[in-house]
Amino acid sequence: MTAASDTSSVSLGRGPVIGAVMMVCSCALIAATSLMAKALGPLGSVALGIEGAPLHPLQVSAGRFGFAFLTLLLIMTVWRPRFHGIQWGTHAARSAVGWAGVSCMFAAAAHMNLADAMAISFLSPIFTMMLAIPFLGEKVGRWRWAAAAIALAGGMLIVRPGTDAFQIVALVALSAALLMGAEAILIKRLTSREAPFQILVVNNGIGAAIALTAVLFVWQPPVPVQWGVMATIGVTMLCAQMFFLQAMRRAEASYVIPFYYATLIFATFYDFVVFGDLPAWISVAGAGLIVGGALLQVWREKLARERKAATKA
Repeated sequence: MTAASDTSSVSLGRGPVIGAVMMVCSCALIAATSLMAKALGPLGSVALGIEGAPLHPLQVSAGRFGFAFLTLLLIMTVWRPRFHGIQWGTHAARSAVGWAGVSCMFAAAAHMNLADAMAISFLSPIFTMMLAIPFLGEKVGRWRWAAAAIALAGGMLIVRPGTDAFQIVALVALSAALLMGAEAILIKRLTSREAPFQILVVNNGIGAAIALTAVLFVWQPPVPVQWGVMATIGVTMLCAQMFFLQAMRRAEASYVIPFYYATLIFATFYDFVVFGDLPAWISVAGAGLIVGGALLQVWREKLARERKAATKA
């Protein structure tokens, strides 16, 4: 075997596998941050006996962005990276939408079954697809619309409007999915122009400024354990972002993105272990439809890219 074939073996074998492992690690950490946000809310504080009044979701969001940015500042004092070509307008819009999405996600996680909240958040790729039509000029075929319809049907099974099982807070989770879908559109614009670490620093810096301003209206002094949990949320989410970026760098998106849905498994496991909660069977069915629709969309996008590459060849 030649040196060239050895290199090819590594890029086609170990790269995607490592990328998949990193994506699963990112999933575990993302689910953990939502669990910690639930622990700081009214349901979690009572169940776990945490001292102090439950924290407002905006306060939890401020902790997430504030401590993440502080961690990045510490990294930069050692690494001293150089930034250039920062698209400030796009960053500001992305950070504002991302902060709102995270705040809504934390609010939903604090007031409903964690697995249900995470499942609804998986509608974000569907909203990204819909928003890409007017904002990116993308064309969407019937298969992708079918995938969107399947996923949205799953979302309706979880939300169940018009029934006794309906929760207003589920609309907050839907808002989180919509906002995260819009954020993905802005991320697509940034990743083609800027380095991942630069995007990470600028996003968390602007997000921290927004979050720390908004929290002034709902601020209440946290007790030491709440400070500790908020700091852990910030560092954990930063690690999750780093794993996600590395996963996307090491393998094609169509390969690693399906592993992202392991977040739902981790969320269900964490919620059961810590709070003894399990989703209802209809919620499981709804989550299955959401994931199925999203995976169908990923598959169709992969086929479209392969056909485009074959045409160019």
